[in-house]
Amino acid sequence: MTPGEVAALFRVDPKTVTRWATAGRIGSIRTPGGHRRFRESEVRTLLAELTTEANGPGGL
Repeated sequence: MTPGEVAALFRVDPKTVTRWATAGRIGSIRTPGGHRRFRESEVRTLLAELTTEANGPGGL
């Protein structure tokens, strides 16, 4: 997935996604042209974790 696609899922700016990758919060792969790509499985896992945290232990 591109940074823009990931950003749309999380409703953040693509630069935020790049910062997450730099900080090691989410793994990324570099294309031969130097662009970042993200594994969909990792993105979905992080999204699920953040959604669970936002809802709290008791749910909604």
